[in-house]
Amino acid sequence: MELREIETFLVLAEELHFGRSATRLHLSQSRVSQTIRSIESRIGGRLFDRTSRQVRLTLLGELLRDRLRPAFDEIRHSVEAVREVAAGITGELRISMLTAATGGPGFDAAVRAFAAAHPACRATVYEAFPGEALNRLRRGELDVVAHWLPLHQDDLTIGPVLAREERALAVRVGHPLAVRGSATVEDLADYAVVDAEDILPPETLEAWYPRRTPSGRLIPRRHREGRTAEVLSLVARGEVVHPSTTSLPLYYVHPGVTTIPLHGLPEVETALVWVTERETAAVRAFAQLAEQAAAGRVG
Repeated sequence: MELREIETFLVLAEELHFGRSATRLHLSQSRVSQTIRSIESRIGGRLFDRTSRQVRLTLLGELLRDRLRPAFDEIRHSVEAVREVAAGITGELRISMLTAATGGPGFDAAVRAFAAAHPACRATVYEAFPGEALNRLRRGELDVVAHWLPLHQDDLTIGPVLAREERALAVRVGHPLAVRGSATVEDLADYAVVDAEDILPPETLEAWYPRRTPSGRLIPRRHREGRTAEVLSLVARGEVVHPSTTSLPLYYVHPGVTTIPLHGLPEVETALVWVTERETAAVRAFAQLAEQAAAGRVG
């Protein structure tokens, strides 16, 4: 089978409609039908059941689809990767961080190194609101995001880890926990944290803002805020305490907020994340440099 025949079969297996398949393939419907008949003749069996109302895969068609799809995708990705190398890395690489801290201490060095190594590709850095970043990534408005872990999403590739940090708690100046000098997860049940349920994926949310303490006490959540400046304002007013990391005061300063060690939660990691199907040479090059910068090998 030729690649064009394989593509025609796979598109029809996805669309289950000759008209839509012909439009996607820039072919006539008769050419699509002719190609499928030719494949069926060589296979020795029907791949589709066709009626005037419906097109369905046969069991034989499902088997062929499942066998061909991974190999075809690998060939297509390989060709695209080689084409990118031949053309060089050009255009724009759109990078986003959830907060300035998610990029880790080597982030700026990685951006500088990328700009020096690939001057024909402009690296643009954004700070995307956590509730928007992954949606913008999936819509193609961003190419790569520095995101908190854990993150388990089937369509995303989790790239190099950028930072690992101990936990800290942001509280208002003069707060009883600030006077004590440290906090535990059990203490969170006596106060409240921001409600990020619609902002973060569930697996990330539970790691950052656990629903219950180790003893089973419910940790109250209030105020659906996600931008760091807004959260710190709530902390300064004493409306919430904010589980974060030890680097928070390095990137964000509020005169009414202080941070203290938070015991009882594991270290958190941040990593580069991108849509697997839209991985490019630019994304791969930046991920490699970011990994080197995180290890201190890029200055």
